[in-house]
Amino acid sequence: MEAQLEQIREQQKETWNRFSPGWRKWDDFTMDWLRPMGDEIIRALQLRSTDVVLDIAAGTGEPGLSIARIVKDGHVVITDLAEGMLEVARDNAARRGIRNYETVACDVCELPFADNTFDAVSCRMGFMFFPDMQLAAQEMQRVLKPGGRLAAAVWGTPEQNPWVTMIMGTINKNLQLPAPPPGAPGMFRCGTPGMLADILGQAGLVSIVEKEVTGKLRAGSPDNYWLFMNEVAAPVVAAMSKADGSTREKIRREVFELVAQKYPDHHAAIDFGARIVCGQKPQA
Repeated sequence: MEAQLEQIREQQKETWNRFSPGWRKWDDFTMDWLRPMGDEIIRALQLRSTDVVLDIAAGTGEPGLSIARIVKDGHVVITDLAEGMLEVARDNAARRGIRNYETVACDVCELPFADNTFDAVSCRMGFMFFPDMQLAAQEMQRVLKPGGRLAAAVWGTPEQNPWVTMIMGTINKNLQLPAPPPGAPGMFRCGTPGMLADILGQAGLVSIVEKEVTGKLRAGSPDNYWLFMNEVAAPVVAAMSKADGSTREKIRREVFELVAQKYPDHHAAIDFGARIVCGQKPQA
């Protein structure tokens, strides 16, 4: 991997390890919110009880732990770049009595598994952050068995995701942050319809299907939404660290005004849109 991409990877590893306590605190809330994407991935994989499955960029353990309940005579390998996130995954598994799994801290672009190892590969909300998405897709394809299926979820376009754009747009308006370079890892990097499907196709997968999933981040209140985004959303925290006290309060006030305008019921149930893409490794 190029030195620049390695630097991005190490920065991401440090960030996700630093944010693992926030993800632990909000884990039940976050996993409930993201469940529709995990459920769609599971449907697309067409799992059998004996399957051996790789869950990549699983963070605190999903959808890998839900998959482990389905492949009760099989096994799930749950991976993430950040060991701090995998600690939460292991605690979640212990609490739920799940034993047919293991965790491996590793880089998706250098998977430590032999060719043709897994019956299925899942990846929920990871692709858009991989420094080299094509290399990641090639690695996933490499470790899949012939005939195995890969399913991944990514965020859709900014317009579909005001849960992010309302707060980040307000921050950018007040702080004039520099724009990231084109193609840099980021939330909406794979939002364009067909983009991830093309990446999977170039990696050698076939029978590729893309589906849109929409729903709401049900924060419960503007205060809860603000707190969640400032404890879990790394881009928000990084940007807000550059603001002084008065600017922070101005951003907070303007975000609350936006939420009230767009969602006047005061429950802060804010729209999201995602894409689930599934492909199959050709039979040998």
